[in-house]
Amino acid sequence: MEIEKLRDELQGRIFLPEDSEYDEARNIYNAMIDKRPALFVKCKDRHDVSKAIRFAKKNKLEVSVKAGGHNGAGLALVDNGLVIDLSEMKAIIIDPKKRTAIIEPGNTLGAVDKATHKHGLAIPVGVNGNTGISGLTLGGGLGFLTRKAGLTIDRLIAAEVVLASGEIVTANEKSHADLFWALRGGGGNFGVVVSFTFDLIPVKNVYAGPMLWPIGKAKEVMQFFDTHTKDASHDLYGFFAFLKVPDADPFPEHLRKTNVCGIVWCYTGTVDKIKEVFDPIRKFGPPILDFVSEMPLPTLNSLFDWLYPPGLNWYWKGHYVNELTDSCIATNIEYGANLPTPRSTMHLYPVDGKAHEVGQKDTAWAHRDIRWVQVIIGVSEDPNKNDLIKNWSKRYYGAMIPHSSGGGYVNFTMHDDEARVKESYGVNFDRLSKIKKKFDPENFFHLNQNIKPATS
Repeated sequence: MEIEKLRDELQGRIFLPEDSEYDEARNIYNAMIDKRPALFVKCKDRHDVSKAIRFAKKNKLEVSVKAGGHNGAGLALVDNGLVIDLSEMKAIIIDPKKRTAIIEPGNTLGAVDKATHKHGLAIPVGVNGNTGISGLTLGGGLGFLTRKAGLTIDRLIAAEVVLASGEIVTANEKSHADLFWALRGGGGNFGVVVSFTFDLIPVKNVYAGPMLWPIGKAKEVMQFFDTHTKDASHDLYGFFAFLKVPDADPFPEHLRKTNVCGIVWCYTGTVDKIKEVFDPIRKFGPPILDFVSEMPLPTLNSLFDWLYPPGLNWYWKGHYVNELTDSCIATNIEYGANLPTPRSTMHLYPVDGKAHEVGQKDTAWAHRDIRWVQVIIGVSEDPNKNDLIKNWSKRYYGAMIPHSSGGGYVNFTMHDDEARVKESYGVNFDRLSKIKKKFDPENFFHLNQNIKPATS
């Protein structure tokens, strides 16, 4: 049989629907996704990936690529097709003298943080330790160090890629430069990245954590957040959120289950400047909860992992936003003050500082001029509430369209957002489409926020 021949050629393993490991393999972060692939190829190395691609092409199987499995749209899986599963490719090689890291795609941000932190170094990554490094990077990569060090892709210096042909290439500024450009924000459209090489920055401990305010002060908090951070040092970062206070320690009992707004801060500057930076923030309001203190960066990046473990039901939508006008703030409060479930939320991530020092056409991530990335997140542990969180997210998203600058962060799009892909890539879409034609003319890698090959 063809499958048995492939099995014999692999360093890794194959899982079929009748195998005991199959159901575990098809579990991904979003429990709302329920797909049944024909087979999983659990790859051990780049050659396994190449063999899986060639097998899929020969047998006319649709292919998805699973790394961290964190993508909300569930694009890691494919019904009746072949899943190239990278989750066991977890090598991390740190060179502390050169300040570089070579990282395989099966790693989560938690694992990456732990490895780099030992050397007092870091990559600007996301805000949840369960997120996969691969999907985060290929989509752009937002996180607590964005203002200080740019997007995750701004620290990427090379990638090893298995193309749709099965060929293995290295992409950097000198080799396959057009592919390297496209990988920095263009998603999984151009091949399977089997290793990332990053330039690291020195960061160890940070002064960070959440502050909360009553929902009735949301307008003032958003206005303060906007103006206070606009010209602040790049060492200061914060993202805004609407949330319900978790019904658990360490949150005070009198605040639990109440709708509030908050900012999760991260300060990477010197200790002697902390009081100067945070006194104005603490005097504003003041907050009804203040959990900001010194902590290791990995602690901050995984601070809310317990609240959002794998296996919940997710539906999210996103916008790029330039200005928090009074009308924009009012729309946000209308929906943010009425969260449908305890874990549902809305985040506003700033995109300025170092991220603005990169030109719109320097990487595939085009929207270097925007101020905010918004994500509207419906979450429930109860699948009976899936329609509730979907409808709330869609209504909120629709109400925000007049305040959007156009497009949205591709890592915050769902399977029903295909029409927005061109808008999301803006001025870079045509170039991406031409590069797609060069490296994947048959659109073999199409289970992603898909960029179709140019027709001419």
